[in-house]
Amino acid sequence: MILALVFIYGAMIGSFLNVCIYRMPREMSVAKPARSFCPECQKQIPWYLNLPLISYLWLRGQCAFCKTKIPLRYFGVELATALMFVGLWNLSEGSLILFVIRTVFMSMIMVVVMTDFEMKFIPDLITFPGMALGLLFSLFPDGIFPQSLWYDRLVQSALGLVGGYGFLFLTALLGNFLFKKESMGGGDLKLMGMMGAFIGLPKIFYVFMLAPFIALPFALWYRAVKKEEQIPFGPFLAFWGAAFFLYGEVLMRYLNKIYGVS
Repeated sequence: MILALVFIYGAMIGSFLNVCIYRMPREMSVAKPARSFCPECQKQIPWYLNLPLISYLWLRGQCAFCKTKIPLRYFGVELATALMFVGLWNLSEGSLILFVIRTVFMSMIMVVVMTDFEMKFIPDLITFPGMALGLLFSLFPDGIFPQSLWYDRLVQSALGLVGGYGFLFLTALLGNFLFKKESMGGGDLKLMGMMGAFIGLPKIFYVFMLAPFIALPFALWYRAVKKEEQIPFGPFLAFWGAAFFLYGEVLMRYLNKIYGVS
């Protein structure tokens, strides 16, 4: 019963994330208009035609008014968020604090990944509040930095924020100097700062080091198929950020063993 409720709750949040994904890159308010609308005919969608997951299937992926095809992404985000929330509930093992923190972080990651892939844009409305939330959540004793005093947790979060932003900022400066053009978007820097506030300095350093390895094959494909030189780098940073956020201790032990760090 609980898992079913968590699934429904996740699908509802996924519906809101779709609003953020569409509106934020276009500098539209996520609150006004309150109702979702069809981007093609601009008609507002009544609540009974805007039920997460169900409405997409019922309408066969089409607008009820103009019959314009609704991108599959809308259904995919709702389903992925619902399943993600169920997984996070199980992973949190009954800790409501951990569940809330994890769902907030992963929801922000979902928006970042989709907006960067679709529009090559990472919203400040996600990253700046995310930095503040990372610092705030670090104060919770059973939260993201367990087994330490509150001021130690806050320092870990602050160092992660500054370090995450700083690593990529210095890399961007070097890239700009070598290639004589902008090599890194400002959104990527702020994303690293946000994730650093949630996972701390040692882990955000590994995110910085590992992201290029999975980005490189995609970059080669992107250049060959789409004939574009710049790729959205945020999703690859987000992948490792999410991995270290959820399974950081396991990954750290594995990586430290590889590099001989005790």
